Parts: sequence; structure tokens; C-alpha cells
Amino acid sequence: MDNRRSEPRLRVFKAGTIEFGGAGIDCTVRNVTAAGATLEVASPVGIPHEITLSVPTSQLRRHGYIVWRKEKRIGVMFD
Repeated sequence: MDNRRSEPRLRVFKAGTIEFGGAGIDCTVRNVTAAGATLEVASPVGIPHEITLSVPTSQLRRHGYIVWRKEKRIGVMFD
């Protein structure tokens, strides 16, 4: 299988928050690179295209865009 990523993914299992419009939704960060992340959520319904991902235990706070959605997982590309 061809991996089109420019950087290898770092598999993680960390609690995070998807922030948008003054609201926040809990998520689990499943993998991350400098370019983006895969997040697991209870439901992707209502999460807008543009978000900020906050992961306090990693001191990570990044603005990004949702590039794919599949069942309870979403892919985020950081800008």
C-alpha cells in the first residue's frame, strides 16, 4: 500500500478538545504529524470545517481544517 504522507504518523492515544465558535467537543487523538492528525469523536455531526485542536498534555494547540470524515473519525490538516 502506498503511503502518500510526507511524514510518518506518530500513533498516540491522548485526550483533546476540538474548539470552534466558543464551543468545545471532546476527542481522542489517534495519530499526529506536523501536518495533521486523526481524531476520534462520539459523532462528527455539527463539527465545522475549520477548527482548533487543543491537546493540553502535549502542549499542542493548532488551527486546522477537516479534510475527511468517516464514521467516528475525522482527519485534520493543520495550517
